[in-house]
Amino acid sequence: MSQFIFKDENEQDEQPPKASSKKKWRILVVDDDDSVHQVTKLVLSNTEIENRQLEITSVYSSEEAQKVLSNDSSYCMAFVDVVMETDHAGLELVEWIRKDLKNQAIRLVLRTGQAGTAPESKVIREFDINDYKEKTDFTSGKMITTVYASIRAYRDIMTIQRSLDAFKQLIKATHDLLKIEQFKPFASAALNHLLTLMDVESSALYIARSQVDFELERSDMIIACTGKYFSESSSLESSDISQSVKDIITQVFHSQSHFLGDDCFVGYYETGANVASVLYIEFEDDAEHFRANLAELYASNVALILEKITKQQEVERTQKELLYVVSESIEARSKETGAHVRRVADICELLALKLNLSTSFIDAIKLAAPLHDLGKIGIPESILHKPGKLNDEEWETMKKHAEIGGELLAKSNSSISKLGSRLARYHHENWDGSGYPEGLSGLDIPIEARIMAISDVFDALGSNRCYKSKWDNDAIKQFLIEEKGKKFDPTMIELFIESFDEFAAIRANYPDED
Repeated sequence: MSQFIFKDENEQDEQPPKASSKKKWRILVVDDDDSVHQVTKLVLSNTEIENRQLEITSVYSSEEAQKVLSNDSSYCMAFVDVVMETDHAGLELVEWIRKDLKNQAIRLVLRTGQAGTAPESKVIREFDINDYKEKTDFTSGKMITTVYASIRAYRDIMTIQRSLDAFKQLIKATHDLLKIEQFKPFASAALNHLLTLMDVESSALYIARSQVDFELERSDMIIACTGKYFSESSSLESSDISQSVKDIITQVFHSQSHFLGDDCFVGYYETGANVASVLYIEFEDDAEHFRANLAELYASNVALILEKITKQQEVERTQKELLYVVSESIEARSKETGAHVRRVADICELLALKLNLSTSFIDAIKLAAPLHDLGKIGIPESILHKPGKLNDEEWETMKKHAEIGGELLAKSNSSISKLGSRLARYHHENWDGSGYPEGLSGLDIPIEARIMAISDVFDALGSNRCYKSKWDNDAIKQFLIEEKGKKFDPTMIELFIESFDEFAAIRANYPDED
């Protein structure tokens, strides 16, 4: 007899339904009691989360669940019964999913009708589950609440994962910037990254360039494309892109202004005297959440980058600009000014110059400096945006950004990325060994990380953040002096203080927006 019985709940007024997306949230129900499957489907039958309906798959044993999950990784959550073919079949399934299948994204909710077999405190402590429910106390309302929470958590995890994957594509493509045949893969990776940052799923994007040559003839060329508009052709006219889309692009070129429709955003950018670019983004089911302002910010820079990249002698400038765009996007996610990464790059350059380091190193650290906080893409916004002091658990999570950024950049063979990897990983190490993530001290800390440590703190103290107001120059100077030989390299601090006014003047070049 099923012990899966719902308590009575007061009904609440329902909101008018919105248009549903074709995509669905997939939920796996693992239970040997058929009535549990029936009740679960009944309760969730009309539930819609973020314009998506639910698709529920039923299996009746842990062995059957393993077969399903081995061949399909698209499930966002699973309800798992503890007692099935054995008394601990559900727990063994959880362990298999996390350790053998290595699926950390799926949200696992353990349900049991025999709590004594698997006590909650023991299960939560020893198994990587996301929730624990006793069937006799699991109301319909609680089930729906649990599904909402699990799906939202899964959505956030996948957003972070897509962002990290996009960064890997960008960094890998950066290594081959000098190869003209790598132009389109590089540009497409940049555009994929934009979609990821905006969390616009199932969208398509490409940039088209219209150029008027000396004979006043215009040519339309596809610079980059992704999603369903991926095309091998470089010519917009000869591509198999629909005529309706071509017409919109032509209209934007003619009007020389942006266009925002119900299902697309089209930006117009003039990147030279005779050159204009169009950015086309189509969003299928998330129009109300589409952030046109982020597309504007990103596209105005990337359009210039993709224009300049065609000129081999300006590759270095192009690479630098893209790094700034990516880094500014990270800063924007942290609700911090994008001007921070530009100032830090100039501060690092000037300090390296004062240290009489080689020209090649000075140029490299200026290029790599914007990547120092790349790992923040893996930190939840609830922590990044929290006003005031973080608690111990939140602080431990925040500290992980150094390792995340370092590991991500270390995957590239590019010399700039390798330098950026050391900057990202070690710029929170302290001279006295009290920093993180490895507790390095003194000269064991890479010189680029010692330079970044001073540059980053100097600029951060002089800027408003969600957790503090900016300091005046006298207070900043006093702090740097007090931390000499503790947090910072003493030799570098002496040079920095000697030229303090020069470093302070850099802020005027890239001021924060009010």
